Amino acid sequence: MNRKGEMMVGEIREKYGLKSPQVLAAMLRIPREEFIADKFRKIAYSDGPVPIGHGQTISQPYTVAFMTDLLGLKGDEKVLEVGTGSGYQAALLSLLAGKVFTVERIDALSREARKRLRRLGYKNVEVKTGSGEYGWNQEAPYDAILVTAGLEWVPEELFRQLKDGGVLVAPVGRGMDKVMIKYSKRGKKIIKKQYGIFHFVPFVEE
Repeated sequence: MNRKGEMMVGEIREKYGLKSPQVLAAMLRIPREEFIADKFRKIAYSDGPVPIGHGQTISQPYTVAFMTDLLGLKGDEKVLEVGTGSGYQAALLSLLAGKVFTVERIDALSREARKRLRRLGYKNVEVKTGSGEYGWNQEAPYDAILVTAGLEWVPEELFRQLKDGGVLVAPVGRGMDKVMIKYSKRGKKIIKKQYGIFHFVPFVEE
């Protein structure tokens, strides 16, 4: 049993009030330390983001849990993640959805994440290098899309790749502090619901 993982999940539940049993149970199954460099392993389960190189971070555990919970996954969905990073979020999604497609702009991170996810046995995840603003059109449409880097607005192409009835979650706004927004697609209409402020590294286009 991972004691540090239990403490992390307990903090998410008690400090932040996030109670999702599915998301928190899945987080307990993932060795978070495997997704960061050895020199940062001692803070792998801490209440904050951890550097993964190339100016990127693995998000604070609560942020990961909150965004994932907003997707409302039932277990059989096809999910697109924009911003693979180290692969930690993709691993979590893989335990909660049927198939995960994840896109990473930085080639070194993409290659490392692909090898890491395969080594750890997350077989229902596909990783590719590419610009997230274009999504992954060949595999569209998606039941859910998760953007893991801050952006000023959501590219229209991502909404186009979302199924009718699907959900897109993204941190949106100017500056480093973003508003977490859940978009629900209903025919030609996009319904938007805003949540709290979160700190994110910026989304970078090609």
